[in-house]
Amino acid sequence: MRWFAEFAWVGDRVAADVLLESDGDRLTRVTPGAPPPPEARRLPGLTLPGFADAHSHAFHRALRGRAQADRGTFWTWRDQMYRVADRLDPDSYRALATAVFAEMASAGITCVGEFHYLHHRPGGEPYADPNAIGDALLAAAAEAGIRITLLDACYLEGGPGVPLTGTQLRFGDGSAAAWRERVRALLDRAESPHARIGAALHSVRAVPRDAIGAVAGFAREHGMPLHVHLSEQPAENDACLRAYGVTPTRLLAESGALGPLTTAVHATHLTPADIDLLGSTGTGVCVCPTTERDLADGLGPVGDLARAGSPLSLGSDQHAVIDLLEEARALELDERLRTRVRGHFTAAELLAAATWRGHAALGWESAGRLEPGALADLVTVRLDSPRTAGAVPEHLAETAVFAATAADVTSVVAGGREIVRDGRHLRVDVPAAYREAL
Repeated sequence: MRWFAEFAWVGDRVAADVLLESDGDRLTRVTPGAPPPPEARRLPGLTLPGFADAHSHAFHRALRGRAQADRGTFWTWRDQMYRVADRLDPDSYRALATAVFAEMASAGITCVGEFHYLHHRPGGEPYADPNAIGDALLAAAAEAGIRITLLDACYLEGGPGVPLTGTQLRFGDGSAAAWRERVRALLDRAESPHARIGAALHSVRAVPRDAIGAVAGFAREHGMPLHVHLSEQPAENDACLRAYGVTPTRLLAESGALGPLTTAVHATHLTPADIDLLGSTGTGVCVCPTTERDLADGLGPVGDLARAGSPLSLGSDQHAVIDLLEEARALELDERLRTRVRGHFTAAELLAAATWRGHAALGWESAGRLEPGALADLVTVRLDSPRTAGAVPEHLAETAVFAATAADVTSVVAGGREIVRDGRHLRVDVPAAYREAL
């Protein structure tokens, strides 16, 4: 395949007249300043590497717009989320996730990290196939044409020393050993060109100290990414201090759960010592700005984390919106609100968080750049919309990050296959899929 991009993001800069060639799912040649071959597919606008959504809970999309009816709190929102979880089975979840992943594709996302903790039947009884819902999520990503890292989450407690009840029974395997056996079975059959399996600790609230070490050890043994919700709410920190006498970050460090293969999600309410621990161990941080503001979580110290050495990635989490360009600019704009200073991250750094850093956090190190050998993921943003018209070549990256939205994505290629053309998904009628699923 050959594509001819009017402009493309190559080597952290915008180049004009870029010929991109692939063999199978990999780019073989990237040539700026090339003449347009007559057979190449034209890509008018700015072509970027595929985006990675490093933190997703697909079924939360059912709450979009509905969770705004009452003022509420994070905890009343969680009650609504549990009611949605109560109603899902493998078939209905696959239908909903297919719509979510196709919406992601339409927004330029070519890989998703699905943080998966809805494992069992209502009441906690496993399905005949204990990984039936995990398989449904893998199939949904394939149908939508994107890659997935299924981050299978261990969830054992309702709080330190508190047993699971109600909807939470669907989340739990009973022990870290039982979680490990279920995930081992998933590993044995689920690896494919579009899918990888990762591990997750739901949180220090939901996984006791000894189990944290067991899950982290399993992830290291298999070279798997390990993700964990970290200090999203002050109540989580308070509960951890009461139970263990240390912060959640310190507990993870003492349990061997931090390091370059680990990504802490949110990392909102941290102490300076927490920040130093995350940065000094090279632990990544996935920030989900549209969810964090929707749930009133607060503004995390993202600038301090980046300076300490934590690579930053982005997620849409509960999918109040699905727009990685919005998440990227919010990384900078929220830090301006927190510090009342401008200019923390360049457009190049924000694009890195949305592309190659997100892919690396999900175990796809060869994705997220337009260079030979990388996965052939191309996202083209139009430059003639009301939001982007008038952009000048020397500031196209800034225009894309700070002005464009998901609605400006016109073309998406994932692994060498075109999945979005003229802003429409080629496999899934996304509005119709949502109407049926919801």
